[in-house]
Amino acid sequence: MSSVLQPSTSTPFAPAPGEATLDRVSAVRLSLVRLPLPMPVSDAKVLTGRQKPLTEVAFLFAEIATEGGHEGIGFSYSKRAGGPGLYAHAREIAPELIGEDPSDTGRLWQKLVWAGASMGRSGLTTQAIAAFDIALWDLKARRAGLPLAKLLGAHRDSVPCYNTSGGFLSMSLDQVRENAGRALARGIGGVKIKVGLPDSRTDLRRVEAVREHVGDDVPLMVDANQQWDRTTAARMGRALEGFGLTWIEEPLDAYDAEGHAALAASLDTPVATGEMLTGVAEHTALIMTGAADFIQPDAPRVGGITPFLQIMALADHKSLGMAPHFAMEIHLHLAAAYPRATWVEHFEWLEPLFNERLELREGRMIVPRRPGLGLSLSDQAAAWTTEETTVAP
Repeated sequence: MSSVLQPSTSTPFAPAPGEATLDRVSAVRLSLVRLPLPMPVSDAKVLTGRQKPLTEVAFLFAEIATEGGHEGIGFSYSKRAGGPGLYAHAREIAPELIGEDPSDTGRLWQKLVWAGASMGRSGLTTQAIAAFDIALWDLKARRAGLPLAKLLGAHRDSVPCYNTSGGFLSMSLDQVRENAGRALARGIGGVKIKVGLPDSRTDLRRVEAVREHVGDDVPLMVDANQQWDRTTAARMGRALEGFGLTWIEEPLDAYDAEGHAALAASLDTPVATGEMLTGVAEHTALIMTGAADFIQPDAPRVGGITPFLQIMALADHKSLGMAPHFAMEIHLHLAAAYPRATWVEHFEWLEPLFNERLELREGRMIVPRRPGLGLSLSDQAAAWTTEETTVAP
């Protein structure tokens, strides 16, 4: 989907950011895109009756253009409910960007969050801001002619990656094993499977079967999607110790920092969590209490790259590993800029939205050489668009 944003030839009225202003935002285009999944998928949240099977993902895209002819693209997303809410909030606050210098990412994040602060400074409001913030960082890197990872200061040009999309509980064990083999053959480095079945013994049999199938040297992770209580998590954690897992993910409720900390201290297997948190403050509580060995922030959920960088600094301070959740198209760049052990999560679901593909090689995902995020929207993304609007002077 080619961009139709055209930089304005007039200078919109807005308070001057400062004498160093180099450019101004002239237009913002928003679109709500509904991506259908090839088949419904279920994790433990579905089996406990808390959610319905996932059939589609809603995306909020923001495309920002400037008077100087520069453009950037960013997105946020919602699984199940929330997509129209993201779009509605973004449409209300988008005019705040017109006339602003796109380089002022920190100040603009604050401006946007306070524009909707009566609705809160986390959750849906910041997830809507994320699309703008990511677009501004993409624009900044494109203007510099650098991949976003390089603009941020890369520690590596490729990141170990693992696949999640082939390991859902709605898939038979044979399917999960077949998907694991296919992922490894594609050049993906590790495999994660879902656990949290009502019968824990079935969970253990599935983990054992996948471990035997992929071998002892392949990184293997499991994800309970917050559906164990503290007693079950402790028992399952002990039972899983013999499989050499890279981590146990979301064994407890996302906000149970105390429980996660106690579990992490009691197990040899690392604990990973954080994907459901929607702001820096929530991650600070998790990080500072020692609740995770691997922190899993999600840039679209926490409000974009600006707050994500704050979480990275906190995690680095505590010497934690990092494995950002979902959205590999964004998180590859952020993981490459993290100084400690890191992973990126492989989901092929988003690939139809973009004209470009990320390269996989020898268990790692390669940082593209293209400027910015290195993405452009496809014709298929246009076909799946249900709402769109352009904000300009």
